[in-house]
Amino acid sequence: MGWRSGCCKVLAIVAILLPCVLGKEYVVGDEHGWSINFDYQAWAQGKLFFVGDSLIFNYQQERHNVFKVNGTAFKECTPPANVPPLTTGSDRIQLKSAGKKWYICGIGFHCTAGQRLAITVLDKGAGVPSPSPSPRLLPTPPASLPTNSTNAPPPAPSTATKAAGFVFLMVFTILLAGIL
Repeated sequence: MGWRSGCCKVLAIVAILLPCVLGKEYVVGDEHGWSINFDYQAWAQGKLFFVGDSLIFNYQQERHNVFKVNGTAFKECTPPANVPPLTTGSDRIQLKSAGKKWYICGIGFHCTAGQRLAITVLDKGAGVPSPSPSPRLLPTPPASLPTNSTNAPPPAPSTATKAAGFVFLMVFTILLAGIL
């Protein structure tokens, strides 16, 4: 009985901690899904997409599809001729590299009706981008502080650091479960 209880505790803690290390899943359009008459740029506004995250496109099969395109095809709403679309109705795209990513529906005029998404994917270790203030709004640093002051925020932890932290938590959890 104690062994099962310990295993359940370990599994519960793993289930809680695992999303911290793995990527986040984004359902494109949330409950609206991937369809026309929705502002996907507004949906993406304020979200931070990182390498390892996944986009999930939910839609009615045969009425929509998903094409990964380049910037020009995105602007022109032109699906690539030599690439088959995703058509399962629940397509998962893992974001494997940093940079701009573009997605469109290639059915009829859906793309020109707004069924398209452009996002920027950040490296896993990248810090949170902040808007650059206007140069005239920057305060002059006090003369007493050096320009390389240690008051700067620390860099974001790397993927390796997060993985090491996860491994430490797993070992600690297993040891703790053995004690309980």
